[in-house]
Amino acid sequence: MTFQLPADNRPGEDAPQKGEKDAKAPYYLPSENEIPLFEAAYHARLPVILKGPTGCGKTRFVEYMAHRLGRPLITVACHEDLFASDLIGRYLLLNDETVWMDGPLTRAVRTGAICYLDEIVEARKDTTVVIHPLTDSRRTLHIDKKGESILAHSDFLMVVSYNPGYQSVLKDLKQSTRQRFVSLEFHYPNPENEAAIVSRESGLDSDTALKLVLLAGKIRNIREHGLTEGASTRLLIYAGCLIRRGISIIESCRTAICLPLSDDQRLQETLMDLMNDMFGERDDGPS
Repeated sequence: MTFQLPADNRPGEDAPQKGEKDAKAPYYLPSENEIPLFEAAYHARLPVILKGPTGCGKTRFVEYMAHRLGRPLITVACHEDLFASDLIGRYLLLNDETVWMDGPLTRAVRTGAICYLDEIVEARKDTTVVIHPLTDSRRTLHIDKKGESILAHSDFLMVVSYNPGYQSVLKDLKQSTRQRFVSLEFHYPNPENEAAIVSRESGLDSDTALKLVLLAGKIRNIREHGLTEGASTRLLIYAGCLIRRGISIIESCRTAICLPLSDDQRLQETLMDLMNDMFGERDDGPS
């Protein structure tokens, strides 16, 4: 799993070059057997839920699998103001005429794309209900405003993600929704893989990348002190990018890891203590 940055932030391409298609593939390191499981679900047309903490690679995994399967990907970032019409579509006034404009979900259903609803628990409960007929044997989208029912393209697949760490009574998936999906669980990669990801995506040397990963491991183990979420791989890559551009290691970690994780002064002091313990007096910028 990883998060691809602009080309000038990355070192030379080291992925296998098997032709133009592979050269453009999103960079992804598998953790377990998520690739064959997703492929099996896709070929069986089973909707998929991706569960895992923030910044562990769920979105990158979907991008990678869409490329691997040769399917277009339509992504929707869910939020509390997301209405069903935002997904399905609406009538708009265009040149003094009222015309129908398909929403992203409808476009995916018609064209056979993979539709990815990111952080679905953030969406309104009455909005997520519209996907139910698409996630069972009917594979149908109902457009009430047009009086139309669309049978999903044979290649269409519904994928959603959420972070179980944010679950609460108010923000959780109904069982009527959860039990329409097969589920893949994501965690942060093992230290060796995560260091390889940070190094590759930021251009940082492997030794410093591994130290960032070890620091993240310590941070992820202090949740009992009030930290609601551990340091994501994404934040480690951000820190690596700053280090590569001449910012000191401590300042890079403070800016890219400590401050984004918490506003609590005492917790920030704890994080800074961990950073100082990891890097000591070594604050000399990139190696």
